[in-house]
Amino acid sequence: MVKPESWLKTTPGGLYCEPGDFYIDPTRAVERAVVTHGHADHARPGHAKVLATDATLAIMRSRYDDQSGITQQAIAYGEVVEIGGVKISLAPAGHVLGSAQVVVEYAGSRVVVSGDYKRRPDPTCVPFEPVSCDVFVTEATFALPVFRHPSDEQEIAKLLRSVALFPDRAHLVGAYALGKAQRLLRLIRLAGYDRPIWLHGALQNLTDLYAGFGIDFGDLRPATEATKVELAGQIVLAPPGALADRWSRRLPDPLTAMASGWMRVRARARQRGAELPLIISDHADWDELTRTIRDVGAPRLWVTHGREEALVHYATGLGIEAEALSLVGYEDEDS
Repeated sequence: MVKPESWLKTTPGGLYCEPGDFYIDPTRAVERAVVTHGHADHARPGHAKVLATDATLAIMRSRYDDQSGITQQAIAYGEVVEIGGVKISLAPAGHVLGSAQVVVEYAGSRVVVSGDYKRRPDPTCVPFEPVSCDVFVTEATFALPVFRHPSDEQEIAKLLRSVALFPDRAHLVGAYALGKAQRLLRLIRLAGYDRPIWLHGALQNLTDLYAGFGIDFGDLRPATEATKVELAGQIVLAPPGALADRWSRRLPDPLTAMASGWMRVRARARQRGAELPLIISDHADWDELTRTIRDVGAPRLWVTHGREEALVHYATGLGIEAEALSLVGYEDEDS
């Protein structure tokens, strides 16, 4: 068996597979990219050739238009393609619509690159599937024991209780435009809320894209077309940058909420001006990360973009050979 680090290398542009001549989630435009999901820090514009799931490619086209890849190749979960003697397949990551882990096999060894992932159910995407491998490359956004996210149902119930308690105030909820906003919409509907939900215009395109993949959001309306009277006691979703923007002044006595795993940290909640912090994350928390390491069962672990040291220490305690890759160019959730 050839050691994986001899053919899958850390470079300034990201993880590079030398025999296949492709990058995984490159941080700059390259000739050939395999992309795990549509968030901008993983799916960059300007690549010549892009391989990803159909949904991820659709997201890239929606965001980048003619910069989304000159040649695009969509493959389904579990489908295998071969490039330069390297077998590539994708497995569900449970992060956002179309998100995938990249499974690469070469010279008798298998490496799984997780991309971003979570383990809890998400009504807008296929759940994470553990894949056995020789090396597991994991994200570490919330890789500290303090990060143990409560249930989604608990946080949505908190929001709906506040809506009932303050019927004269618009509830302005900050949510990232890709993944978080659509997941919140479905969670609110699953909690039994059937009134209209109002959207900032910046959330509309990707929400329409999700709907095109069969996700039902119920009655959605553009917030810009509503009067102040109409928005009293209503739920309004907007990107985080709009929470303190002039745009929010159109709302009646807005009660500001923010949906993010970082709402566990009071300083972050204050920074966002969140009167109602909602701890809802599209990244695995500490328990999910450590469970995944055990489920995958890889003898080696490479940790990237996040709180790498704590996860390396945990894995080493299990007898796993663990190290931090220290890749740069990947942002924290909602940055």
